Amino acid sequence: MIEKDGVAPLEMVAKEFPSDPDILYKPKAIIECYKEIPCNPCETSCPFDAITIGEDINKRPHIDFDKCTGCAVCVYNCPGLAITVRQINDEGALLKIPYEFLPLPQKGDSVNVINREGRVIGQGVVKRVQNTMRQDHTPLIHVETRKEHIMDAMTIEVIA
Repeated sequence: MIEKDGVAPLEMVAKEFPSDPDILYKPKAIIECYKEIPCNPCETSCPFDAITIGEDINKRPHIDFDKCTGCAVCVYNCPGLAITVRQINDEGALLKIPYEFLPLPQKGDSVNVINREGRVIGQGVVKRVQNTMRQDHTPLIHVETRKEHIMDAMTIEVIA
């Protein structure tokens, strides 16, 4: 339960995903911002106006999956690291996740895929590390993993 341990149950997470899973055959931002707090960088940074909060910046963000291109600008602009980009394909799933730890993984590295509880749920391969000045010290790690991890995966662990 999120109020007790800070971990969103999968039922709550599922509500943030598109109702039609085929939408995820194109990259889409998934916003896991569960509390009303004064914050709106996701809305103001989205170049496609896919994220709306409205006049009251305490409201939770809403994403229009028809407008979202999965560009990930919102991911590295979210101060709470509450946004990821997810995509499925015939081979598996691709995640774009914010990553603010050292050492940074490198393209081709094998990594552990971690769920919201901090448990290893599988393996992944780093496909790209995006780390530009514009991202203000929030690199995006593009990780390929198994399709069944599309909803549970939250971050990665570099394998030493």
